Amino acid sequence: MGSKGDNVAVCNMKLERLLSMKGGKGQDSYANNSQAQAMHARSMLHLLEETLENVHLNSSASPPPFTAVDLGCSSGANTVHIIDFIVKHISKRFDAAGIDPPEFTAFFSDLPSNDFNTLFQLLPPLVSNTCMEECLAADGNRSYFVAGVPGSFYRRLFPARTIDFFHSAFSLHWLSQVPESVTDRRSAAYNRGRVFIHGAGEKTTTAYKRQFQADLAEFLRARAAEVKRGGAMFLVCLGRTSLDPTDQGGAGLLFGTHFQDAWDDLVREGLVAAEKRDGFNIPVYAPSLQDFKEVVDANGSFAIDKLVVYKGGSPLVVSEPDDASEVGRAFASSCRSVAGVLVEAHIGEELSNKLFSRVESRATSHANDVLVNLQFFHIVASLSFT
Repeated sequence: MGSKGDNVAVCNMKLERLLSMKGGKGQDSYANNSQAQAMHARSMLHLLEETLENVHLNSSASPPPFTAVDLGCSSGANTVHIIDFIVKHISKRFDAAGIDPPEFTAFFSDLPSNDFNTLFQLLPPLVSNTCMEECLAADGNRSYFVAGVPGSFYRRLFPARTIDFFHSAFSLHWLSQVPESVTDRRSAAYNRGRVFIHGAGEKTTTAYKRQFQADLAEFLRARAAEVKRGGAMFLVCLGRTSLDPTDQGGAGLLFGTHFQDAWDDLVREGLVAAEKRDGFNIPVYAPSLQDFKEVVDANGSFAIDKLVVYKGGSPLVVSEPDDASEVGRAFASSCRSVAGVLVEAHIGEELSNKLFSRVESRATSHANDVLVNLQFFHIVASLSFT
């Protein structure tokens, strides 16, 4: 650890206490920069429905609450919409089966640094009526009980056999840590001159892949202990179509082009030392289907009902695509909403502002290329526990 007031490299910090999407409701907040994620999630609702059809329904006279969890909920409205969708779909299944629906509980879970206050302010009011059918029919109200659960999903978060359904979207590509060898100047995996895996050397990408697979293995072990028999999971994370892990697809374009160049600008201008830049790496890995499947198969606790690569589209939402400055602002805001907290922790707020100003300028100069080529693909996994 550095002395007080000294910025410490992200790799030496506990990401669990630091990492979060940008909170609040400002211009660069995740709440105001997650419209694309909302569109991608809506486009996959039919896949979510298929997974929900596989969940066992408890038909006992006095069933316990049906419990759903959103892991990596962040602080925008998307998680609220997803939980609402899950509760309504499961309730319809109970109704179709002629079974009185149980009460519903939803857990919103993310790291302790997440802005839970903004999230909870977005929740609709809980219907006070004790009749579940009327609760579910009431638009604009909430028909489920809520709790927030802070903690890393790479560890246990819930008591054994208490969860019916796990949902996690756009989160599992975040690693528990930057691989230590990637920022160690003595290591062959040292990612010299780069702040992301995209385009890096073989040893660097191998370190990232191993970290991702180790993290996913821990995630699956934890969920296998927590989920009920007959429960299921629906998981979405950034993925890639290339077998080459140095080609990180959309994530590579977001963090390996204008973001990378902006860091290089600061180094050339003498604002940041090259070693300081090299000490920063984005802890993200977009896996291939094979990367993902190897871990699920090795775990052995979950059956793979569906595992596909799904084209999500651009992470940017712009009203005037021909306005290069709007495209540049959208690119910089999207990048800052997910990585800004890490950047500020590494180089401070003033230099962070300079960095993202350069990101915006560079993206504005390449607006057409950004709009055409910045496309995200997702790994979508439907897993059941029997």
